Amino acid sequence: MRVALIDPSLFTLPYDERLAEALLRRGHRVEFFGKALGPRDAPPQSVPLRQHFYRELNTLGVDHWPRVPAKLAKGFFHARAMASLARQLARERPDVIHFQWVPLPVVDRLFLGRFARVAPLVITCHDSQPFNANPGAAVQRLGATTILTRFDRVIIHTEQARPRLAAYGVEARRVQRIAHGFLDESAPTAPPPAIEAGRPVRFLLFGKIKPYKGIDLMIEAVKRLAPETRRQVEVLVIGKPYMDTAPLAAAAAGMPEIRFDFRFVPDEEMAHLFRWADVLAFPYREIEMSGVLMAALKTARPMVASNIGGFAELLTDGETGFLVPPGEVAGLARAIQRLVEEPETRARMAAGLVDLVRAIPSWDTIAAETEGLYAEAIAERRAAEGRPIGAAASRAL
Repeated sequence: MRVALIDPSLFTLPYDERLAEALLRRGHRVEFFGKALGPRDAPPQSVPLRQHFYRELNTLGVDHWPRVPAKLAKGFFHARAMASLARQLARERPDVIHFQWVPLPVVDRLFLGRFARVAPLVITCHDSQPFNANPGAAVQRLGATTILTRFDRVIIHTEQARPRLAAYGVEARRVQRIAHGFLDESAPTAPPPAIEAGRPVRFLLFGKIKPYKGIDLMIEAVKRLAPETRRQVEVLVIGKPYMDTAPLAAAAAGMPEIRFDFRFVPDEEMAHLFRWADVLAFPYREIEMSGVLMAALKTARPMVASNIGGFAELLTDGETGFLVPPGEVAGLARAIQRLVEEPETRARMAAGLVDLVRAIPSWDTIAAETEGLYAEAIAERRAAEGRPIGAAASRAL
């Protein structure tokens, strides 16, 4: 089967790579389209990237432009790249076109008809609440729910997404849940050792710094701890900021137990950070499935997370982590206190995470389910057109 895999801004590059690798292992041909890489961008390691989108932005140095002109330029070049890609795929004739993201739905919808004339359309709905309701993504959210009705199949990672898509008008038969796999090939690590006497319990908040991540909630929760408990806490917030961080710094002023390190973290440092931590914190206001969670599970670090999305569906409250209602600072503070004061609870959660890791599907399993979804979409399209299914689709059925 010939698959065009499209992630214009490479929002989920590690996920894209793992899926493409697994599809290739199953004998399919995958053409992976994404953005033109800049000097600081790491290329995919195992899947060739066709650098189709935003090539002009690097040449023009748009990153140094004022915000509004930069966004207008990116929108213009995005539309031009979509038109060009539609023409290119009309020549190459893939069997299925799989979008990981449509980053500008109000524009992208104008081109879907042209793509649909080439092959069935599939999209992975990574966020059923588009862009996690980020206020800075207001333009990107325009049409982000209605565009989902234009796809032959929609892949979701959580049951949380199913009723949301139904509310958006997506037919139930078009929706299929397929698990999210691990984002690296490393072996699981051993549960963390006991904390030596006198050392604080280390909490790590890792990943892109965005409003929905709830870092302000973590700061407020730590503030509410009793003084003797606060002295046993160390919190590291690390990641590249995509928001104004001044309010976070102001909120944590006078709190030596909270440290910020606002920068891009390379992959080779990520594993070290997870091993450094005693507890991983995810006080998110909104999430579908977290790539950081899937990267962190193998480290068997106890977790405190919001009771939503992939956290709620993968973690078991009290067994592999503490789940708290999103936005509830008091519940978050209680969970932090227990994780600080109960080493036996941390040890039990670590052991439970080791068992959980064994239950996560492999990428070969995920690719097989994705292949089946492709085959259904192809067969349905050809039946509607009165054409035979064809060799590529029939082999996958």
